[in-house]
Order: sequence, then structure tokens, then C-alpha cells
Amino acid sequence: MTPSDVLKEYWGYDSFRPMQKDIIDAALEGRDVLALLPTGGGKSVCFQVPGMMREGLSIVVTPLIALMKDQVQNLSDRGIRALSIHSGMSRREVELALNNAAYGDCKFLYVSPERLGTGMFKSYLEVLPVNFIVIDEAHCISQWGYDFRPDYLEIGAIRDVLDVPVIALTATATEAVAADIMEKLRFREPLLLKSGFERANLSYIVRKVESKLEQLRSICNGVEGSGIVYMRHRNRCEEIASFLSSTGVSASFYHAGLDSRTRGERQARWKSGEIRVMVCTNAFGMGIDKPDVRFVVHMDLPDSIEAYFQEAGRAGRDEKRSYAVLLWNDNDRRRLLQIEKTSFPPLDYIEDIYDKLHVFYRIPYDQGMGRQLKFDLAEFAGHFSLDRAGVSYALKYLERTSHIVFEEDMEICTEVKVTVDRAMLDELAPSLPDRRMLVVLENIMRSYPAVFSYLVPIDEPLQAEKCSVTVSQYRQLLYGLSLEHVINYVPADRSTVIILRHDRLQRGNVDLQPGLFRHLKESWHTRSEAMYSYASTDEVCRSAQLVAYFGQRNAAPCGECDVCRSDGTAAVIRYVETHPGYSLEEIASFAANPAVGFPKDWAETLRVLVDSGRLDAPRVI
Repeated sequence: MTPSDVLKEYWGYDSFRPMQKDIIDAALEGRDVLALLPTGGGKSVCFQVPGMMREGLSIVVTPLIALMKDQVQNLSDRGIRALSIHSGMSRREVELALNNAAYGDCKFLYVSPERLGTGMFKSYLEVLPVNFIVIDEAHCISQWGYDFRPDYLEIGAIRDVLDVPVIALTATATEAVAADIMEKLRFREPLLLKSGFERANLSYIVRKVESKLEQLRSICNGVEGSGIVYMRHRNRCEEIASFLSSTGVSASFYHAGLDSRTRGERQARWKSGEIRVMVCTNAFGMGIDKPDVRFVVHMDLPDSIEAYFQEAGRAGRDEKRSYAVLLWNDNDRRRLLQIEKTSFPPLDYIEDIYDKLHVFYRIPYDQGMGRQLKFDLAEFAGHFSLDRAGVSYALKYLERTSHIVFEEDMEICTEVKVTVDRAMLDELAPSLPDRRMLVVLENIMRSYPAVFSYLVPIDEPLQAEKCSVTVSQYRQLLYGLSLEHVINYVPADRSTVIILRHDRLQRGNVDLQPGLFRHLKESWHTRSEAMYSYASTDEVCRSAQLVAYFGQRNAAPCGECDVCRSDGTAAVIRYVETHPGYSLEEIASFAANPAVGFPKDWAETLRVLVDSGRLDAPRVI
């Protein structure tokens, strides 16, 4: 079968979008390929089609659990077997999925990046029949990108075991970041394929306003269909959603502080159209495939062009007219400067946070590697009288330099610590109300020797099976042991979690990589300034500004953004495109009517549009 045959059979499409076929052909030739496609450009087809054409399965690395679940379900609906493993699964569930991938007829195995370095995953690599390694959101592997994730660096080590082509995909990478991605993924030879970043159906609008709420209300009432409103801070999401609801707009809010069930319900209601507008932080939207989003509004100035381009690009994936609106004022500029200062606290402050983290959890020097700590930012900051934002950024830098893993809203295992001496257990045994409690204790002590020293994560399904009880019964027995003051019992939960990558270091021995710190700070400032320049420049087409940032030069004016509309370019384009067989004389006559909005220098505007290829040359009289 040809790639076109596979596309038609499983996806029902007659032809590929721009660049998809080139990317697929390169992969089928056995070449490593980095694909830059705009948000909504059909990235999944670029690896799913070649994956279907080769024996074996494709490992797909993605940080987006919502995307995993959506794509596994979509593939299943097409009769294609796919599995996923991520942080929300127990050890037993992961082992079962890996076993099925190795010995079943699975075609795609989706893996979250934090699973790549685990011993279990590595132990299966040599038996998995892998045909491609796919990396979605590939910019996350680059230290110089806007969304670096240390776990992505594990991908390079996988290539030592698997000699198969890499297909890397992203919607947002500058030329420098693209080169870094290919180096980190150990490309055998550089190959960068990218389509044009223009979105012809997406109108970019920037408005400098003092009253953002009034503008937002006007947008929601003036544009039909679903929308997304992005906020920087969680506490503003509920406030803005309430405001919209009070004006008759169906709205709700979403951020990482909500529990997973609430987030899932709201996401489903928004996708179905029951909720029209979702007010959210950037925790919402990643991997959400809703094609008919008619508008995306940013109520705050984003940190970078990359983040803005990706979030704005969630509008209009069905290729119908949609709007990306950025509302800003001088206060946003001041906030960005303040955020830059807060985001990069001094290195001695970061080292102090590292030390306080171990003090808070009573972890002595030369111990702690692998410890999983349930972390409450407000409690930690309050205990030491610290600013929460500064602590958060310090922890994120400690993660970037591989000292910790900092996971927000992670599903954490049950944890247990035995609080009595071994010698006392024999004396306590006869007094336990349920004899099965002793069996539970004995299995825990055999499986987890450190259980006498500190809280250790317990694999409940595995331990329940060893004790010949159900998981529910096992939890009841643990609870009973805690009532008898034999163990400390922390039930499974969802929480922010810190995982220690190594034993506690003495002060002065914590490598915080000063050179990296300086470079990251400079890069952040450069991206922030580019974002401010985009918002404040009203003389260059918005679309042209955005694509130029990603290295696409000489883009034609879009004719639909606020800049193009203000100079009459849109009027020229609309007239020319709706009047086949036009002449310069006819255009001049039309331009004489002031009501149509033609610019005074319409002839020069027309020349630029013709020279750039946006319009065909007009007939000469």
C-alpha cells in the first residue's frame, strides 16, 4: 500500500496537507526528520501513516496525557490498536501495557517522558518491536526552547538501544532551537522539513485597551461559536468566567488547581458545546482537538511568541474564519518585567531552597535519592516565610539542572512507614483485630526494606495480590494498621510531587550551572522583548511578524489582521479576489468611493501584493 492508500483507508482523506507527504516519505526512507508544522497542521498523520506501513509499533513520546487518551481512542475508533503509559498509572498497569505492546498486535505505544528513564521501561526496550521513535512537542528537549522538560533528554539514550528512525514534531521552534533538537536527538544527518506558518483563515487582532473586560464581552457577543480565554493567573479565571456568565455568555473556568475529575468534566462539556467559552490558564488546550474554536483571546501579554503562536493556533482548525485576539496595556509590560525578575532568583537563593527542601522533610545528608515528596507550596513557603512565586521558580530551575523532578498535579501512590521496632511486632501480632494485617506487614517489610526509615510508595495492586485480597480490602487493612499505631498511612492522592534525583548534597556542592542560568535569563528576556514588539508594532502585518520570528522571511500581508485592515489592504484583496477580469481602471473607479475603505496609496499596496505573490497581476488598460 502507498501512503495515500493508508490515508484513505484509515482516515478517509483523499490527499495530504502541505508537507505531510514529504515528512512521511523521509521517514519511510529511514531518515531522521524534524517536522515543523503549525498548530492544527495535521502532525499526527505524519507519524501514524508511516507507523501503519511498517511492521512493529511506534513509540510516541508526548507530555500531554489528554492528547494520549484522545489519540489512543481515535486510533481505536479506526480499528488501530494503541496503548499508553503515563504517570497516572500503577506499576502493575504499566507492566501490563508494556507486555501487551511487546507481545500483542499493538501499532502505537504512547509514553509520557517521565516514564522513559524508569527501569521497567528500559527493561522492555529490547523486546519491543519498534519501527519508529516519535517525539511530539519536540521543542521540550531543547534547553533554549520556551518549554524545556528534562525528562525529554532520556530520549537520546534510547537510541543506544533502538536503531530506528526518529520522527520529531513541533509547531514552535526557532532556527536555533531546531538545530538543538536535532543534536539532542542524535540525528544521523540534519533534516528539517517545515511548512509555511501562515494560517490564512486566522485573523490576528491586537488591541491596546484599558478596559479589557468590556472588549472581551464585545468579542464574545460579536463572534459566534466556541472560544478560549487565556489568563496568566488561576485566581482570575473564575472571576472572568463569572463576569461572562453574568452577561449571558455560557462560560466556565479551568486550571491545574482543579481536581482531575472536575477538569475532565469541564473539558468534555466545552468540547460538546454545552459550555461555549472556557476561561483558563495554559494548562488547558494542549492536545485538545476541537476544530471549531472560533476565537482565542489572551487577556495578558504572554511570555513568548512561541507560547502565543501555539495557543492562538487552537482557533480555526477546521480552516474556517477565526480570530486570535490579544488584549494588552502598559500594565502588562510592567508585569512582564517583574516576572523576568521573579523567574530568575539569585543562584544562592536557589541553593538555599534546595537546602530548605531537605530540612523541611528531615532528610539527612547523603540520603534521599528517589524519595517522592508530597509538596504543598503554600505550606512550604509559609513555614520559611518565603514568597511563593520565588520558591516555585527556584524549584523549576532545580528541576532543569537535574536535582529534582517537580510534577504538579501528579497521581501519587499510597505511602507507608512502619512506626514500631521489628522486635515489637511479635508482641503486637496477637492484639491485631484482623490476622490478615500481619500478612500485609510481612509483605511490605520484605518488599520495601526502607519502610522503617521513612514513608515509601506502595504498589497497592501488586501487594494486594500477594496478600490474596482485593485492592479495596488491602486499603482497609492499611487503615486498620494505622489505627493500631503500627504504621503511618498516606492514601493515594493527586498532588504536587517532588522526586529527589540524588542524595542530599552539602552546601557549596550543588551544581547550579551558572553559565546555563545566564543564558536562560538572556533568552527569556529576548523572547519577552519579541512578544512586546509584536504587541506594540502596528505597522507590519501581524501574520508576517509571527512567521518571521520562526525564520520565514518575505511573507505576504495576510489582509485580515488589524494592521492590514487599518491600512486598507484587506479592502484591496477582497475587491481583487471577488472581481475576476479586473483592470486598473476599474480599481481606480472603485477606490474613488471613500466608503469602501481603500487606502490612499492603493496603487502601491496593490504593487506590493502582486510582487509578493499574494495577488495575480491586474490587467493593464
